[in-house]
Amino acid sequence: MTELFFRSDPYQRLAETTVTAQTPEGGVVCAGSVFYPTGGGQPGDSGVLRWEGGALPIATAVKVRGSDEIALVPGEPGALPPVGAEVVQELDWDRRHRHMRVHTALHLLSVVIPLPVTGGSISAEKGRLDFDMPDMTQDKEALQELLTDLVDRDLVVTEDWISEAELDRQPDLVKTMSVQPPRGAGMIRLVRIGEDGEQVDLQPCGGTHVARTGEIGALRLGKFEKKGRQNRRVYLHLGS
Repeated sequence: MTELFFRSDPYQRLAETTVTAQTPEGGVVCAGSVFYPTGGGQPGDSGVLRWEGGALPIATAVKVRGSDEIALVPGEPGALPPVGAEVVQELDWDRRHRHMRVHTALHLLSVVIPLPVTGGSISAEKGRLDFDMPDMTQDKEALQELLTDLVDRDLVVTEDWISEAELDRQPDLVKTMSVQPPRGAGMIRLVRIGEDGEQVDLQPCGGTHVARTGEIGALRLGKFEKKGRQNRRVYLHLGS
């Protein structure tokens, strides 16, 4: 099982670790990973893998099918570090941090539009959520004001863990209709925005987030698109 450095500290940019395997597709598996793997609508991280006598650009990271390991996918053909090699993982921090800002912003979007979520995606410039919204009755200007207020309140973002049984007793915590929290490990990670009397959101999530909503910065609501009879797609853009 790959140790998830990004889980214990999403702000970690460098990590020293050891190569444990190479995948048949040419990926590099390490004992630990500072690279977040593609999942939950969030892209896999990119960066560089360095070792004595070599370096390799990493285009993305993915979960190894059927295991709890993460494979780093090279951005171009090149020599791979051998199994057992000591390596340094270097994150493309600007790209990751923008993913974190967008991801937390999408959680806020699900607060101001309190409807079931049917899908979503994240990029370094924008994100979107699809809502079970048969009729477009939302006031875009009012939603923008609510989002800006939540960012300006600089609410703390933290994590918590509950058992699968506890989640079953609180099904309202799950906002996504199309993707359910991963099960099998016994515990489910929750991301909380705000604390005590200021809590505004609590939902299962495995992604990386900023530490406070103020770190998101300027946000702009984008298009509202009709996607089928029931669905509306809503875009969010980072200001800078």
